[in-house]
Order: sequence, then structure tokens, then C-alpha cells
Amino acid sequence: MTAIGRVGAEFTAAWRSFLRRRTAVFFTFFFPVLLILIFGVLVQTQPTGGGLFTEPAGYYVPGYLAVVVLFTPLSRIGSTVARHRDGNRFEKLATTPLSRAEWLLARTLVNVVIIGIASLLILGLVVLVTGADVVLSPALIPFVGVAVALFCGVGALLGSLADSTDGTIAASNTIALPLLFLSETFVPPDLLPTWFQPVVNLSPLTYFARGVRAVTNGTGAANWGGDLVVLCVLAVGFVALGAYALPRTD
Repeated sequence: MTAIGRVGAEFTAAWRSFLRRRTAVFFTFFFPVLLILIFGVLVQTQPTGGGLFTEPAGYYVPGYLAVVVLFTPLSRIGSTVARHRDGNRFEKLATTPLSRAEWLLARTLVNVVIIGIASLLILGLVVLVTGADVVLSPALIPFVGVAVALFCGVGALLGSLADSTDGTIAASNTIALPLLFLSETFVPPDLLPTWFQPVVNLSPLTYFARGVRAVTNGTGAANWGGDLVVLCVLAVGFVALGAYALPRTD
């Protein structure tokens, strides 16, 4: 069997495994919808007010997308790696032609498809319930796909290094929550202290938020091309590190 065949077979198995976990399916799509209903319908944006949610509704589109782009890969890949490690499944994997890198690639592709579907739902709901002016551009596809791959790599690192499945989930939430609100998603940079603003540039999610905001605002490729390049470089690095960190059996 070729590498493509091995990755395809693992992709199919992982996809069916996800569909059998009905709770995971439900919360993958329900959580971002809940945020949209709370912030977009109940709280709403106040462009003439002060404090949070003072930007137009379209400003927060990257934040809503970041919920699934960030949380889902970190928790799903991290917990999957931890369960496989604790259950000695990587030892069984070593008896097959499937390499660890191919295993991670297949799992990453499954998450790209799942989160791609969730992102379409989120965009449609944001436009429907908030009236946000959103430009649907094909450039959104690479941003979502590359960002998901990046955080799948981070999730693989967490699952390999944490001492348990519970520890992996705790670590993923500890990382994801600050990133979600401090990466130019829901909190505009001018609301943060001046000394902290350079720290925002260290977050991979910042480049996702900036790029997606430029794409959905229709401001041109010149404003999001650099962000996509940074995301691609980071994605390659973290996926490579995640594959290398997967438990060895030799």
C-alpha cells in the first residue's frame, strides 16, 4: 500500500470514529453557535459605546472561527494522542506500515474537514443573526486549513508530553483560553496595555485573526498574504515537532 493509501485508510477510520462520538459531534458545532448567540444576539456590538464589543459585527468573525480552529484541534488531537499512548496503541501501530507522521497527517486532515464544515456553519449564522457584512472569499480555505494543521501539531505535542489524558485537556484549555481572547480576536489591540501589545505578535492565532479579518473585509491580498505565510511556516514547524514527539516504540 502506498503512503496515500495508508493515509486514506487512517483518515476513513478516524472519520468514522468521530461520527460515532455523538457528544463530540454535538459540542464541536454547538459551542461556537452558543458564543454567537450570546455575544452576537444578547450582548450585541455597540459601535458608539465603550469597552468590549464596540467594533462592527464583522470584526468578530475571526474570533468566532477561532473557537473551532483553536479548541477543537488542541483537545481532539491532544486527547487522542494521550489515549493512544496510555493504551499502548502506538505499539500496535508500529506493527503496521503506517508511520507516525502519516498517522498525524490523517488525523489532521480529518480535523480540517470537520472544522471546515463548522466554519461554514459559523459564517452563515454570523451573517444571519448579527447582520455582519462578510466577504466570502476562497482565501478563507487556506487560512482555516493551515491554522487547523498548526494547532493539530501543538495538540500532538501536548498529548505526547502531558502525563495523562486529563492533564492534556487541562493544558490545552490553559493555552487556548488566553490565546482566544488575546490574539486580536474579541479584544481590539487598543484595549490592551501598551507594554503587552508586542506579546500579541507571539501568538499564532493573531496571524489567523488578522488574515481572516482582512479577507472577510475584502481589503485585498496585500493585507493578508504575509499573515498566511507566517501561518504556513509555523504549521510546518509544529506539525513536524508533533510528529517527532509522538511516542516511539523502537
